[in-house]
Amino acid sequence: MGLLLQAAVAEDFIVDDIRVNGLRRISAGTVFNYLPITVGDRVDEKRTQEAVRALFKTGFFKDVRLEREGDVLVVEVIERESIADITFKGNKAIKTEELLKGLGDIGFAKGEVFNEGKLDKVTQELRRQYYSNGKYGVKIDSKITPLDDNSLTVAFTIVEGEAARIREINIVGNKVFSDKELLSEFKLSTPTWLSWFTKDDQYSKQKLSGDLEALRSIYQDNGYVDFHVESTQVSITPDKADVYITVNIAEGEQYTLSEVKLAGRLIVDEKELFEQVTTRKGMLFSRKETTQTSKNITDRLGNEGYAFANVNSIPKLDKEKKQVALSYFVDPGQRVYVRRVNFYGNSKTRDEVIRREMRQMEGGWISTAQVERSKVRMQRLGYFEDVNVETPAVPGTTDQVDVNYTVKERPSGNLLLGLGFSQSQGLIFNTNITQNNFLGSGKSLNFAFNNSEINRTFRLGYVNPFWTLDGISRGFNFGWTETEAGARLNNVTQFNSRVASVGMNFGIPITEYNFISLGASYEATRIGINPFFLDPQVARFIFLEGDDFRILRLSSAFSYDTRNSALFPTKGVLQQIRGEIASPGGDLRFWKVDYDSRVFFPLHKDYVLLVKGSVGYGDAYGDTFELPFFENFFAGGPRTVRGYEESSLGPKDIFNDALGGNLSIVGNVELILPVPFIKEFKSVRLTAFYDIGNVYDTTFEDVEIDSLRMSTGVSGIWLSPFGMLSVSIAQPFNDQLNDEIQKFQFTFGTTF
Repeated sequence: MGLLLQAAVAEDFIVDDIRVNGLRRISAGTVFNYLPITVGDRVDEKRTQEAVRALFKTGFFKDVRLEREGDVLVVEVIERESIADITFKGNKAIKTEELLKGLGDIGFAKGEVFNEGKLDKVTQELRRQYYSNGKYGVKIDSKITPLDDNSLTVAFTIVEGEAARIREINIVGNKVFSDKELLSEFKLSTPTWLSWFTKDDQYSKQKLSGDLEALRSIYQDNGYVDFHVESTQVSITPDKADVYITVNIAEGEQYTLSEVKLAGRLIVDEKELFEQVTTRKGMLFSRKETTQTSKNITDRLGNEGYAFANVNSIPKLDKEKKQVALSYFVDPGQRVYVRRVNFYGNSKTRDEVIRREMRQMEGGWISTAQVERSKVRMQRLGYFEDVNVETPAVPGTTDQVDVNYTVKERPSGNLLLGLGFSQSQGLIFNTNITQNNFLGSGKSLNFAFNNSEINRTFRLGYVNPFWTLDGISRGFNFGWTETEAGARLNNVTQFNSRVASVGMNFGIPITEYNFISLGASYEATRIGINPFFLDPQVARFIFLEGDDFRILRLSSAFSYDTRNSALFPTKGVLQQIRGEIASPGGDLRFWKVDYDSRVFFPLHKDYVLLVKGSVGYGDAYGDTFELPFFENFFAGGPRTVRGYEESSLGPKDIFNDALGGNLSIVGNVELILPVPFIKEFKSVRLTAFYDIGNVYDTTFEDVEIDSLRMSTGVSGIWLSPFGMLSVSIAQPFNDQLNDEIQKFQFTFGTTF
C-alpha cells in the first residue's frame, strides 16, 4: 500500500480556516489535536511537510494530503481500517481470552485502528505466549479480510505442535544439598509416569522462574545468606522437542544470627512487639522466618490503626565470623481511620444484615484483624459464594481509608423436589423448601417432607439469628417423624416409631468465639413392634416402661468456634459439648451428653490436616431403669466409621441387627487434598482418611480398646445444585466376623 504525501501550497499564506475531508470514524477534533497548524499561522512548504508527518505518525491514516483553497487549509485523509474482529483457530493450550489479552497489551484489539506494520509484532507476541508454555514448534498464519464499512477482520490459524519435554535438569555448584533434595522442590521435572496428567515435564519460563526462587528459599532459609544463581542455560534440540536446563549456583557460607533487634518508631511497647519476632540470636539465618517476622509486626501495628506500616529487615553480615546482625526497622506511618464501610454486590441481602457482622467500626482507627474477622463472619453466614475486601485511601487525605467489601451472592432459597438414594435408607423422596435469607433479612424458614423406605418426615422451622440487637437468636420447630427402623436396609433392631414434636431454641454469643445454645421441646413418641422379630432387650424395655411416651426434653450446648468457614473450613477449631435431659414432666427420665472436637491444621500449600473426635454417653435416672433403646448411639457409615454399613457397629440383637449403645467413641484423621484442575471450584472437597470407633453398652460389657473398628481410604464431597453428594472408598481393618462391611459408600439427595 503506497503512501502519498502532497503539499499543495505554492506560496506562503496565513491560514484563515481549516477543513478536514475524508473522516469516517475519527473526529475532526482528533485531527486538530495532532495537526501542528492552527488558524492564524503562516504556512509554508516546510510547515505542511511537518504537518503531514505528524498526522501520519498517529497511525490513523494511510494517506494524507494538504491542499489550499484560497486562505483555507484543506486536509484530505484516508483512514486506516479498524479491527472489527480477531479470531483464533487451533488454539488449545492457551485460551482465546489469554491470547487476546496479550495482544491488547500491545495495542492490537477489537475496535483499534489496523496497522499492517504491527502484524509482525503481533505474531511475535503470540509466539512469545506459546514459547512460555513450551510450544517451540508453533506455527502461526494470519488472514486479513476487508469489510464494506472500512473495517476488517483478522483471523489467526495456529498449529501448536507438541510441547517441548524436559530431558535433563542439571544443577551445578551444589555441595550442601543433593540434586534430589533440590529438584524435589521444583515444579518442573523430567518425564514421570504422571507427567501426562501434571504436565510438569513441559518447559515454561514462568515455572522455571518460580523454581529458581524456590532454590533461593532452600538455601536462604538454611543460613546461606549470600547464595545466588550465577546463570541459567536453557537449550532446545534442533527439532524443538527436547529441553535441557542447566542452573549454575554459588552456595556461599552458612550464617547464624549474632543479634536481633528492633529499630525505628516503636508505637507498641518494645517487649510486646518483640513477641512477634520469630528469629533469635544463635539461630540460622532464615529468609522465611525473617519475612514472617516482618509480617507479624506489620499485622500487630495494623491492629493499632497503622494500616500502611513498613517493616524492613536489615541484615549486617560479618563474613569473617559468618554471622548476621539482624535489625527490623519499623516505620508505622500515620494512624489511619475508617471513613466508611461499604458493601457491593449484595443485591438481595440488606446492608443491615451484613453490617451487624462487622467488627470494624466506622469512625474508629482501622484494625486489620477486625477487618479480616468481619470478612470471616460474612463468609460464615452462608449467603455468599465469595467475599473480598479492599481498603483504598480516601482521595485527598493521608489518614483515612474506606473499607469496601465485595460479595457474590449465592441463591439462599432452595426448592428441592426429587428423588435420592442412600445405601442406608434406600429410595428417598424429597420435598424441601428452604429460605436461609428470607427477603434479605437474614432470617431462615424451612419446610421439609421426606419419604424413604424407613423414614417419613415432616418438618417446619424458623430462626431469627438476631432476635435481639446483641445477637441472641431464637428459633421454633415443629416436626412429625415415622420410622420403620426394622427395615432390613439399615441394620438396626426392628421397631417402628411415631414422633410428634414442637420446640424452641435460643443461641447466645458469649464472646467472639464462644456460644451457648438452650432449647426445649415436647415430644409425643409411640413405639410399634413386630412380635416375630422382637429382641429381648427391646421387649424388656416396653414391658417395664410401655410403648407410649411424653418427653419434655431440655438441651444446652457450649461451643468454641474459630473456623474460617462453616461449610468447607481450612483452618480453625470447633469444640462443642452438648447435653440434653428428659426432665420431670414427661414419662421417661434419661440424659445424654456428647463432646465433638474438630481441629484444622493448614499444611504445605493447599493441604489441610483435620483431626476429629467425638464421645457420647447417656444413661437413665429416677424411675427409668435404662437409657431408652431408641435414644442409643450408633456408629458405622459415611458420618462416623466408613467402610462399615451405616449404624451397624456395636452391640447386636439376636437377629444380628444393631442395638446401639449408651457410649459412642469415634475418631477421624483426614488429609484434605487440593482438587486437581478445579481449585476455584469451592463446592468440592477431596480427602484421604483414617477412621476409628465403636459403640458400647456399658450395662452389659466393658469398653475394650482392642474392639475399636478402623478403616482407611479416600472420600469426596460435592455440594451440587441438587443436594449433597458424598462418596467414599474404604478398607476396613480390625473388623470382626459378624461385621457388615461396605467398602464403597455414597449418599445423594440428602444433606448431613
